[in-house]
Amino acid sequence: MTTASTEAATYWERLWSQGRRYRQLDDTENRLLEDHLGPGPGRYRPALDIGCGDGSLARRLAQLGYRTTGIDCSSSAVALATAQDPGPGHEPVWRCMDITTDDLRALPEPAYAVVTCRLVYRWIDDKAAFLDRVRHLLAPGGTFWVVTEISGRRATTDPLQGLGITPAQAEILTAGWSSVQTADLDVLRCYALRP
Repeated sequence: MTTASTEAATYWERLWSQGRRYRQLDDTENRLLEDHLGPGPGRYRPALDIGCGDGSLARRLAQLGYRTTGIDCSSSAVALATAQDPGPGHEPVWRCMDITTDDLRALPEPAYAVVTCRLVYRWIDDKAAFLDRVRHLLAPGGTFWVVTEISGRRATTDPLQGLGITPAQAEILTAGWSSVQTADLDVLRCYALRP
């Protein structure tokens, strides 16, 4: 790992190990996910959840029938995800790794039908390099599903007002895809991006 990735892992490890939890999936977001990704019939289609945290999105992908891998740079997050596995038939593979720097060959699949990134994109320093790595991991016809906060959607007095991505960061995210579909959820926007 590079110094930057070590710093990121240290930052997120501290938060997860202290019991910090993040926005859970709700029914509306689950419906959008299903509408844009569809099922992973027969568990043959692989999915990768980047920044899996407690594993809720990775487990949802597994329930939809995807052969799912969840990765996070925090070992405490991965331990929490592992401890919450739902049982036979829905168990994702969990890995502690930094998607921005670690060797992608360490992943269990060479390519993924679905790559998800929920509440993570805003925290990526080199967004263009990150997106290149994601494109490398997407199978032909695959979908990159991103959920991120959008700048300016919170009240100016909200202490979390600065968490959203800027229009320039959104432009970096959506550039170069053959298909870009979006759906809004309060302060969040969901992106379904296809090569």
